[in-house]
Amino acid sequence: MKVLVAYLSRTGNTRKVAEAIAGEIEVDKDVKKFNEIESLDAYNLAFIGFPIERFGPAKEAVQFLAMKAIGKKVALFITHAAPEELPHLATWMEKCRQAAMEAELLGVFNCRGDLARQVRESMLKSEDPQLRAWGEASKPMGSPDEARLERARAFAKEVLEKI
Repeated sequence: MKVLVAYLSRTGNTRKVAEAIAGEIEVDKDVKKFNEIESLDAYNLAFIGFPIERFGPAKEAVQFLAMKAIGKKVALFITHAAPEELPHLATWMEKCRQAAMEAELLGVFNCRGDLARQVRESMLKSEDPQLRAWGEASKPMGSPDEARLERARAFAKEVLEKI
C-alpha cells in the first residue's frame, strides 16, 4: 500500500498537521505540497489537508479535489482559526465535504490553528462587528498545539484501519 499526505499551508498550521499524520503512517508514503502533485493514481489513499479561507475550503483545495481526487480514497484534514465549538464550523466542514463529493471520503479531521497575522489585522479593521469580534478572539495561541496534533495522529490511525 502507498499513501500520500498532500497539503496546502499558508501559515504552517496545516503543514504541522500533515507532519503529525505522516508520522503515523508505517507503509510506503509521500508527503507533498499540492503544487508538487501531478496525480493521485500511484496511491491507495491520500490524506488531503488545507485551511479554511473565507468560511469554506481554500480555493486551491477545491480545485485540487475536483481535478485529482475523483474516485480516489481520501481523508481530509482541515485547519482553521475558529474555536472548535463554534456553531458556524459545521457549515464550513460541510462545504469541505462537498468539495470532496466525487472522492471516496474515508474521514474528516479539523483543528484550530493560529490565524495569519495579516488576516487578523484585516478582521480587526473590518466594519463588520462579527469579523472584528472574531479578530479579537483570534490572538496567537501556538496552535495547533500538541493535543490537537495527537488528535490528528489518532485520526490517521483510524483512517488507516479502514483500508
